[in-house]
Amino acid sequence: MSRIIYIGMDVHSQSFSLCAFEPSFNSKGKYFAETKVAAEPINIKKYVERLRKSIGNNCRFVTGYEAGSLGFSLYNALVSMDIECVILAPSTMLCPKGGKRIKTDRRDARNIAERLAYGGYSPVHVPSEQDVAVRDYIRMRDDHAAMLKALKHQICSLCLRNGFCYTATKWSAAHLKYLRDISLSPLNRECLDEYLATLEQLQGKINAFDARIEEMSHMEEYDVRSTRMSCFLGITRNRAISILSETGDFGRFRSPASFAAYLGLVPGEKSSGADTKRTGITKAGNVHIRKELIEAAQSICRGRVGHKGKALAERQNGNPTDAVAYADKCNERLRRRYYKMINSGKNRNVAVTAIARELACFVCGMMQEYIHGAA
Repeated sequence: MSRIIYIGMDVHSQSFSLCAFEPSFNSKGKYFAETKVAAEPINIKKYVERLRKSIGNNCRFVTGYEAGSLGFSLYNALVSMDIECVILAPSTMLCPKGGKRIKTDRRDARNIAERLAYGGYSPVHVPSEQDVAVRDYIRMRDDHAAMLKALKHQICSLCLRNGFCYTATKWSAAHLKYLRDISLSPLNRECLDEYLATLEQLQGKINAFDARIEEMSHMEEYDVRSTRMSCFLGITRNRAISILSETGDFGRFRSPASFAAYLGLVPGEKSSGADTKRTGITKAGNVHIRKELIEAAQSICRGRVGHKGKALAERQNGNPTDAVAYADKCNERLRRRYYKMINSGKNRNVAVTAIARELACFVCGMMQEYIHGAA
């Protein structure tokens, strides 16, 4: 049986800290060849080649690093050089004793090597290049939306400091006219005008981004699945392609419930002896998909049970009848469940999160073609 050497890599933009580790079930295992190199993938290849020369060819090398700022570029570079690589999800990694008190690159590389050898982590799914490109575009759009939201807060704060507070529907045409007409000092007027010009520019950019994302949802890789997923309340084609590009292969999940757990939408637990305590959702997962499903759940939690709006009917038009029936079953069930929780005194945020969790299961079920017999 060939030996397996695990190489932990603590990676940064300027340097990689490397540590080789050979596990042992009779002792603590052996760390060796600890070093720091410049942040170039070729240096890892040279490192592995040196180890192979000193240890022998009858040896398998497995490298790994925590998901972070380097994304998948290092993984792709190593795989292209025939070096086995794993990306570890940081939120799932076990922390060594004392690890929180003393943190260095060397210790981090050792911990990664140990986790690779003995487990205690979940690997990150490596998406296709197309998924990564689409995902990055959508995240760029969301960054602009966050800037727009912050800008709106700044405009409201400036007005409030000068004694103006608009009480009707904000950011409507009437509100924007109000902002252009209010009487301010010359310098404050100039500030507000600059804010409003930036607001218009940002809104125009976001509208253009949304139109481009709509186009991308019709690409061959996403068209059918985006059309199916948009049968759900609150999930437009743009939201559907965001979920699809962030998730990648839905087939990697054992069940729809495991997809909800992957998103961090399941409750945590603190148990000791006979005491069991449920906590809030773990949030140990993909924050972007979780955000999309929470926002979709907000749409479900408004309106009458059984009501189907014009926009939803248009999105469902042309879909297979079983897909529409499955989505309608979900929409009615979740809306009914939401009102039941609210009427029983459940906190609204807790209720919306519960709806998002079940929506995640329905979405995964559809994508895995579990249309018949879904819960």
